[in-house]
Amino acid sequence: MKIKWGILGTANIARYATIPGMKKAEHCELYAIAGRSLEKANAFKEEYGFEKAYGSYDELIADKEVQAVYIPLPNNLHLKWVEAALKSGKHVLCEKPLALNAEEAKQMYAVARENGVYLMEAYAYLHSPYVQSLKDDIASGMIGEVDYIESAFITQGYKEDFRLHKEFGGGALYDLGCYCTTMILSLNDSEPDFVKAVAEFSDEAVDVNTAAIVRFKNGVRASFNIGMILGQNTNSRFDRLYVHGTKGSIRSEVEYNQEGEVGYKIVENGWSDNKVIERKISVPHNYALELEQLNQCILGNAKPHITPEFSIKNAELLDKVFKEIGY
Repeated sequence: MKIKWGILGTANIARYATIPGMKKAEHCELYAIAGRSLEKANAFKEEYGFEKAYGSYDELIADKEVQAVYIPLPNNLHLKWVEAALKSGKHVLCEKPLALNAEEAKQMYAVARENGVYLMEAYAYLHSPYVQSLKDDIASGMIGEVDYIESAFITQGYKEDFRLHKEFGGGALYDLGCYCTTMILSLNDSEPDFVKAVAEFSDEAVDVNTAAIVRFKNGVRASFNIGMILGQNTNSRFDRLYVHGTKGSIRSEVEYNQEGEVGYKIVENGWSDNKVIERKISVPHNYALELEQLNQCILGNAKPHITPEFSIKNAELLDKVFKEIGY
């Protein structure tokens, strides 16, 4: 059985990531696409083989054949359209960050519960076997007790993009920081009890370069650095993950949402020498994994991998950082 999917919007992430993932996922049917104009929607329909095209989001949501909706709209529009889709009885996969704050996230999940449908935040990379391998190696005790986690995600300085505008929920923390915080929370299941952060702001009043430190109740400390500072409309970026433990460390420069053969190094510390273990993991299309996981939930075979509790916990951490930087 295939799930009939509709997409609200003709965003680039849908074109280059999610639609290719839908085509690879076993139980996805590309059923409907909606744009701000029928012309845009029809172009997507012809290019990717959707059955229907709509010139407004309301029309797609009103289509009773649509079972699940993917929402890649700007951050400030998530609340309105997520709730509209949920109230129409449709399951929803919404691009990260799901909400502008934790209260919005709680509100959305309450609407999902009330209507008996699934809502899942779209962090495709968290479905990767690369992340599961990291978690397995940490749980095995190979590096001892984790005491420090560091993550960095630095990308380009967009020339013209909605991510640069505050009214759309723009800025580095919304766009990039949520990757770092979800990675940290995935590897350390504890509540933060101390957060400090600083940021550089653009002329448009969004953060473009942000750094934070976090101490958790279990004693683990973490830090992350994010920024849109590597040039104008280039493809350059910098990703880093470092996990320090009492017996060793994990070091990785794998890009978020990377596909193919990826890996990391485990360094087992000793008094006289270091033993290095190279991990290599074969990673399929993360967006296909994400979509198929939600398909299985809809079919009654699974529960969402990205849970409401996790998304709310992450939103609460982001709220603390936002407060610190004065956004």
